[in-house]
Parts: sequence; C-alpha cells; structure tokens
Amino acid sequence: MVAAHIPTGPDTAEENQPRDSIARKRIKAFLRSPGALFGLLLFLLFLLLAVFAPQISPQNPYDLDKLDIMDNMLAPGAMLGDGTISWLGTDDQGRDMLSAILYGLRISIGVGVVSVVIASAIGAFVGIGCAYIGGRVDSLAMRIVDLQLSFPSILVALVLLSVFGRGIDKVILALVIVQWAYYARTVRGSALVEREKDYIAAAVSFGAPRWRIMLRHLLPNCLPPLIVVATVQIAHAISLEATLSFLGVGVPVTEPSLGMLIANGYGYLLSGKYWISTFPGFALLLLVLAINLVGDRLRHVMDPYSDQNGN
Repeated sequence: MVAAHIPTGPDTAEENQPRDSIARKRIKAFLRSPGALFGLLLFLLFLLLAVFAPQISPQNPYDLDKLDIMDNMLAPGAMLGDGTISWLGTDDQGRDMLSAILYGLRISIGVGVVSVVIASAIGAFVGIGCAYIGGRVDSLAMRIVDLQLSFPSILVALVLLSVFGRGIDKVILALVIVQWAYYARTVRGSALVEREKDYIAAAVSFGAPRWRIMLRHLLPNCLPPLIVVATVQIAHAISLEATLSFLGVGVPVTEPSLGMLIANGYGYLLSGKYWISTFPGFALLLLVLAINLVGDRLRHVMDPYSDQNGN
C-alpha cells in the first residue's frame, strides 16, 4: 500500500520548488540590493557592539562608584580624571558618552527584539486560530484587535506604564500588549487565503487534527509576511521605547537606553552641550534606518506577486 502524502504548501510554481531553493533565491535577491546589504551590515555592527559592550566600553556607565562628578559635561576628546580620553564627551553625571551609547544599545535592541518575538508569537497564534476556526471566535478576537488598533500606540503604552511603573520588564510587557494586534491581523489575512487552498482541503480529508493543520501547514506558509512585519516592528518598538524613555516613563535612570540618554542632554542643547543628546540621537537614527532598510527589502523579496522578487 502506498502511503498517502499530504501537501504542505500552496500550489504555485515557486512553492513547488524545494524549500532550500526558494530560500537561496530569496537570499540572493536580498543581497542584490546595496541599500539592504548596507542596512544589514550596519545592524549587525550595532548588534556586535551591544553584545560586547562590557568588553569594549571604556567604562561601565551603570557603576555609580566609578563615576566622577568632576568629569561631568566634558567636551568630546577631553581627558577624564583617570587619564583616559572621552572621545564623545561626558554627560551631566560624568558618564563617558561612548560607553553610555554602547550600553544603551544593549537595552534598546534587547527591548525591541524581545518584545517583537513575544508579540509575534502571540499574534501568530491568535491570527491562525481565528482564521481556521472562524465564527464567533474570529469575530470577537478581530473586534478586540480593531479596538486596540484604533488607539495610538504611544497612548496605550503610556497608560500601561503609568499602571505598571518603570522598568525594562515593564516596557517589554507594554510593547507586547501594544504590538500583538499587528501580527494577529497580518497572520489572519494570510491564513484566510491559505485556508482555501487545496493542500488544506487534502489535510482535512486525511483526518489531520486541527492543531497539526494550523502548526504544520498554515503557520509555515504565513511566515513570509510575519517576518516582514516583525522586522519593521523591531524598528518601531525601539523608537517607541526611546520615546517612552524620553518622556520619563520607560527604563530607569540608572540603566539608560538611547532614549533616556537623549532626554538627559535635551536641556543642555541651548547651552552648547550638544554632544549629550546628539550622539545618542545619531546612533538611534542609524539603528532605526538600518532595520527599516532591511525590512523594506524583505517586503519585496518575500512578496510572491512583486515583479522584483528580488530585482
């Protein structure tokens, strides 16, 4: 007896190719864009700087015992009391700005990536479940999604943090609550299209359980749009966290992110102490730009109807 085979993907010319062939095609298409390649390399550079910040930073800006108030607001290139040179100057607490930026990258990237991973997992689960089950479950969940998306993200996050309080974990929780609806709507839309295709009907006719159809068949074919949205949302999450920290409701002052560093120097801009806000702001700008360049290229590469699909 010949074992029955359940198709696992849509019946298109691209999806009938081996998955490794499709992946190679998309990688080559992505790398053909100079802007996307620049963004990817720049993001990887920031990621490496953040990961190895304790090893390469001139000082630990979180260690208050090692900060000297006499070194506060020194200009870029000035020498600190311990004889080292502060290439980007110091802030009002005597922290070396280069070290503060490197440590700030750890918090900003960490908060952005962790919140997106958790929110996308929740959103994917909700979106696929709603699309496949349908009925009242789908209607109720989508009304909740519509209600949440009707409010500005920053407003929802401010309200949540006013209840939760300050802290990195609180910021991540607030960002997850703010973002999951985007992924739920995106995945639901893709899953509704995939649900009507022959490979799903074949899986149902062979008696595959619901959980297997959703996880084994629907989810893999909903990943391309999910990856694109998640990449762009990392930049959005980092910007939102920076905004919250700038407003004083995000991370604590003792563990500043890039947004908090910008806020610390905002009041000194008119007095000529430009470096306290300018350098962290420039780092934040480059980080968000790099992620957006990658996300924009992924949108073209992952879109099967794009005439680029890579060009």
